[in-house]
Amino acid sequence: MRIRVMSWNIHRAIGMDRKFRPERVAEVIRHHEPDLILLQEVDRGVPRSRRLWLDHELARDCDYPYHTWAQAHVLTEGSYGNAILSRWPISKRRVIDLRVGWRKRRNCLYAKLRSPRGGKNLHVFNWHLGLSAQERNQQVERVLHSQAIRGKTAHDPVLLGGDTNDWRNLLFEQGGIRKAGFHAWSEHRRRRHIRTYPSLPKPVGALDKFFWRGLSEEHVATSRLKLAREASDHLPLLGEFRFRR
Repeated sequence: MRIRVMSWNIHRAIGMDRKFRPERVAEVIRHHEPDLILLQEVDRGVPRSRRLWLDHELARDCDYPYHTWAQAHVLTEGSYGNAILSRWPISKRRVIDLRVGWRKRRNCLYAKLRSPRGGKNLHVFNWHLGLSAQERNQQVERVLHSQAIRGKTAHDPVLLGGDTNDWRNLLFEQGGIRKAGFHAWSEHRRRRHIRTYPSLPKPVGALDKFFWRGLSEEHVATSRLKLAREASDHLPLLGEFRFRR
């Protein structure tokens, strides 16, 4: 059994032309037809995004029956955070607080997805990590030691994804992700890093990443759509994973 996943920092659906156009984000999602979407910087009730609840709008427009959202940062009016949209039922969700000291509020949204074919559950963690390496390492440690992940065996399908802000591609080793038994697409240095930021004129940073355990990867890449480069300052990251028997 396979699952197609998208991770995308949608920048509140404000594109590189500085225009709020959620329909562009929706069109890119519909083109790629992922089973599961991890979104970051998703507004709810903010004037810049017409006070829409963007996770609800995108779930409706792209036909995702299951979705959940976690508030990360409160603004003068409204807030924004991380969202998960899924074609598979979400049977459990939890928010892991990732704020470190005085730094900006951040979180990781966990969801347990129930396989439509009655197979193994998929445990998904959608994060948007901090701007300093020390902060990111602490945040990863907090997720890896959270109640949501403790007790999971090496055979349980677990996917970590989102915007890591990891410019130097050190998180896999220094954050303890490899030590915890996870795999990565390029951090073992046998493949090139997949650059996702900025979307225009040319990506230079591989900020958006997947890490997985209990799954086998089929392929990881970015969207090549011209519209994807215009819709946000990040390119969407796409992955196809296979459940191990």
